[in-house]
Amino acid sequence: MEQSLISDIRRAGFQDAEDINRLLGQVLNVHHAGRPDIFKPNAKKYTDEELLALMTDNHRPIFVATDHENRVLGYVFCVVIQHENHNILKDIKTLYIDDLCVDESLRGQHIGKALLHHALSYAKDIGCHNVTLNVWSCNPSAIKFYETCGFKPQKIYMEMPINP
Repeated sequence: MEQSLISDIRRAGFQDAEDINRLLGQVLNVHHAGRPDIFKPNAKKYTDEELLALMTDNHRPIFVATDHENRVLGYVFCVVIQHENHNILKDIKTLYIDDLCVDESLRGQHIGKALLHHALSYAKDIGCHNVTLNVWSCNPSAIKFYETCGFKPQKIYMEMPINP
């Protein structure tokens, strides 16, 4: 039986910022390669201050999968969205997955699936109606991963470039 690389999945802490920033860079590289017309090369999604603030925001939990030496193998950024008294939407709570990444050298070892299951369990524990996410069409491996995990399109976001 294959032993898991994952020792723990927990809320991210300040000590994880460097590893999370490294993984955020890997995600940016995938997006920049797929859509260089939109994504800047060598940029940071969050300043260090923004990332540290997110780590303490209970409406935007970040979970990390760590190994036995407490190194971050992957993360999932979540956002709790509560619709109340909306004109057309029912009063529901949604967990939105803003970002999920596994270190590119560790992909295919079920770390992403474990992080996703952790987020789904968290959503159930806090009474969410559903879990949603966006995935770029230029990232077919991510689309396949989410479909394999049971996700299906809720809506389709389309574009028409005017000045390519």
